[in-house]
Amino acid sequence: MVIVRSLVWFALGIVGGFVAAHLVNKDPRGQELFAQLDARIGEFTDRMSDAYHDQETRLSRLIDDAKDAAGAAVDATADAVGDAAAAIRTPATPSA
Repeated sequence: MVIVRSLVWFALGIVGGFVAAHLVNKDPRGQELFAQLDARIGEFTDRMSDAYHDQETRLSRLIDDAKDAAGAAVDATADAVGDAAAAIRTPATPSA
C-alpha cells in the first residue's frame, strides 16, 4: 500500500511539474528562463562530452604504450631465447 501511495505522489509530482512548466513557458520571462536553463544544460553536456573524450584519448594512449612495451618485451625475450638456443646447439671448443 505504501508503494502504491508513493507511486501516486510521484506521478502527481510529474504531472504538476509539466503543468507548472507549461504555465511558466507562456510568460516571456519564463521563456527567457527556460532559454537560459537550456543554454546552461547544453554547456554542461558539452563540457562533460569533451572531458569524456579527453579521458578516452589519454586511456587509449596509455593502452597503446603498454602494448608497445609488451611487444618490445616479447621481442627481447624471443631474441634472448633464440640466442640461448643457438649457444646450446654450437659445440663448445676445447680451450687449450
